[in-house]
Parts: sequence; C-alpha cells; structure tokens
Amino acid sequence: MTKYLLLFIIISTLNLEGTMKLTSTAFTHNGAIPSQYTCDGADISPALTWTGAPNNTKSFALIVDDPDAPTKVWVHWVLFNIPASVNNLAENTSTSGFLQGATDFNGKQQYGGPCPPSGTHRYHFTLYALDTMLNLQAGASKRDVINAMRGHILDQTILIGTYERK
Repeated sequence: MTKYLLLFIIISTLNLEGTMKLTSTAFTHNGAIPSQYTCDGADISPALTWTGAPNNTKSFALIVDDPDAPTKVWVHWVLFNIPASVNNLAENTSTSGFLQGATDFNGKQQYGGPCPPSGTHRYHFTLYALDTMLNLQAGASKRDVINAMRGHILDQTILIGTYERK
C-alpha cells in the first residue's frame, strides 16, 4: 500500500496534467513547418501563442531544439525572462523585454530555423511557465537556463513541428 501512495505523491508533484497549450498559426502539432521558417527560406521565427498559464507565473522560457540531429540535441532558440503578461510571439518576433540565450549556430543569440542534414527531423518548441525571473545574462546556454529553472517550473507545454529539406 505505501508503494502506491508514494507513487501517487510523486506523480501529483510532477504536474503531468498541465493546462498550458502552445500553438502556432504556421503549423499544427506534429505538422510540417513551412520553409519560410527554415534555412531554406527566410529563416524567421514562426508566430506562437500560449494559453492556460498558472496564475502565479512570473515569467516564461522557450527552448527550441532538434532531438534528431546526428551528433547531439541541436539548440535552435533559447528565450527567457519573457514577462508573464506576454502570451504570444509574433512571426519574426522582436525580443525586446526578454533575453536570448546561445544557440548551436556558433552561439548566436537569435532564432535559427530547421536545417536538417538529411531526413525528417522533429523540432520541439517547449514553453515553461516559471514562478521567478531567471538570474541569467543574455547568451546563457540551454543548460544554464534549464539549471536555473529547476524548482521553478509551474507548468510546461510542447509544440512539435517537422521539417525535411527538399
């Protein structure tokens, strides 16, 4: 009996049934990302909108990465300290008011669109609702952001898009 109680306590603290939802007008969940948002097009960020953030959210962080990259999970975009009052990012967004971290595109601090070397890759747009602003500087790595978020994640959601070069 105690084994099941412990499992229930662990699961309930993980908040596996979050209420946030992340969407894009550019593509659907598990749908193809149009080329204009990739290295084959204008390489601009797609519009994103989110709903259902917890009431005590102080900021958001967004990490976009490619788990299908051949050598490692490739980081395409890191944004953090997005104010809680914000619930969307426009296409080709301006990032004033929040910070960008380093990507795997030579450490650039900007969106780098899908550009898979071969085959179809999945791109994870993961949004985190946080109970704090992160004490990090612009250019922080994905690892730095993830470490700083520990113990501060109220909810998270993911939007997955796919892309294959023609």
